[in-house]
Amino acid sequence: MDEQELTEPWEGVLMTPDSLSHTGVLVLAGSSGRIDRERARVLAREGMTAMSIRWFGGPGQSPGICEIPLETFVSAIDLLESTGVRRVCLLGASKGAEAALLTSVHDPRVDGVVAMSPTSVVWGNVGPGRDGKHRPYRSSWTWKGQPLSFVPYDDDWKPAEPADGPVAIRGWYERSERTFADLLPAAEIPVEETRADVLLVAGGDDAMWPSLPFAERLVARRRTARLISRAEAGHRPRLPGEGPAPESPRFLYGGDVVADAELGAAAWPHILKLLRG
Repeated sequence: MDEQELTEPWEGVLMTPDSLSHTGVLVLAGSSGRIDRERARVLAREGMTAMSIRWFGGPGQSPGICEIPLETFVSAIDLLESTGVRRVCLLGASKGAEAALLTSVHDPRVDGVVAMSPTSVVWGNVGPGRDGKHRPYRSSWTWKGQPLSFVPYDDDWKPAEPADGPVAIRGWYERSERTFADLLPAAEIPVEETRADVLLVAGGDDAMWPSLPFAERLVARRRTARLISRAEAGHRPRLPGEGPAPESPRFLYGGDVVADAELGAAAWPHILKLLRG
């Protein structure tokens, strides 16, 4: 397996398997902003060309998830295609899943999407935009220079946990949907418009946002989408070959090491089948 560091037009890594691959997978992490080397490496070991990029927070990029151009991911698909792959897939987690689903709607080259702990709507920005401002809320994404319709956050929400420890913010998303219910229809991800095969992976104990209800809504919009879930799993399911997700001093994610690994293991054969086509 060959690992190539990427520096332009964004930071990232491109992993090429030892044998000829016909599938290329763009791996998108969530709001951590990291390059998900571990997940890309797991996929490359399965014979796929895998790439993961830093799509915000890097040189020349927005410091937060604020009006990120979906063209960022289109450019990554361009690079994947240049390696000679015939099938292009996206595998995203959390905000990365949001990006993956939206990109597949706008780029018909996407053959498959694996959305782990997804949302069914476009949300407001997480962190500041290029101007350094957090408020007023703006869309997380743009397409052709235009912000996508989004659901903002209700800042009157307060966590139940003590402020000096990690908090579960699922309730913030649930309250925001109630507060801004009139904005939900325009902000829904039109997953029925993608030509890609769609696989959704979600845990019922997700403490970050209600990914399982979100995933069920996506299935209602696109009946051919497949949903793999486990009631006890949280926001960060782990695939075979990946270590446990690190604990966070800021957030509670729900689930536990065992349940998150079990969800990943249950989803794994379906993920491989979708990616390989």
